[in-house]
Amino acid sequence: MRHLHVASPYRTRNDEQYTDMKVTITDWKAVAGWRWDVPDDDVCGICRSAFDACCPSCKIPGDDCPLIWGECSHVFHMHCLLKWLGAENSQQQCPMDRRPWVTAS
Repeated sequence: MRHLHVASPYRTRNDEQYTDMKVTITDWKAVAGWRWDVPDDDVCGICRSAFDACCPSCKIPGDDCPLIWGECSHVFHMHCLLKWLGAENSQQQCPMDRRPWVTAS
């Protein structure tokens, strides 16, 4: 258990000194969030799902459903892009600008 001393914003009766409140923290739960470093309104150009969501092949967003950036600056869910590049008619080109796909380093 941690003890915390907090200066009270309330003055004593004689209005000349502050009182201390003793607060004991008995429980603490951390909450965290994450998001990809892309603009809020961006979506995958292939599946049209938000980047904070996962691609149609995955059930849970996160490390198992990563994003992939091209040198052309377009971003896709990795699974969507791999499926696209594996299609015969993709010709290994970016689905957005049809330039040869090169993964950014």
